Amino acid sequence: MRTGTRRIAVLGLLVACAITLSGCARIRPPRHAPSFDRVMETTGYCSCGKCCNWKRNWLFRPVIASGPSKGQRKKVGYTASGVKAKPGTIAADTSRYPFGTIMYVEGYGYGRVEDRGSAIKGEHIDLYFKSHRDAVKWGRRNARVRVWLPHGGSRSASR
Repeated sequence: MRTGTRRIAVLGLLVACAITLSGCARIRPPRHAPSFDRVMETTGYCSCGKCCNWKRNWLFRPVIASGPSKGQRKKVGYTASGVKAKPGTIAADTSRYPFGTIMYVEGYGYGRVEDRGSAIKGEHIDLYFKSHRDAVKWGRRNARVRVWLPHGGSRSASR
């Protein structure tokens, strides 16, 4: 292999790795998978204490701020499914949209249901943002959402 060809091959490999690691190849629905559309109420959230109901105790450890679990340790930034929250993480009513459901939200992009919350019921989803400012900027709005249920999910579960 000539030096020029080798450099091009290495450069192509580096570009492919950079695209994969940067998240451009993040969340996409399976090809030819059935989908359906909904209009849902969407709200933005981040990992802060205001959005996720936590505060620091006197030892500066994060704990749940209120409710029946008040004072218990809180793993900040992790979802109910156990993964670290990142842009593309969606919180939904898991009785309708189980973990692994892929959604395309107009104005937000693709996301995967990996979290849930006590205030999230029915046709309401929370969209994760890296900063509180971006979450507040998104606010609360109705958006058209395309839904792909995980393998084995049925459309009747999402009514």
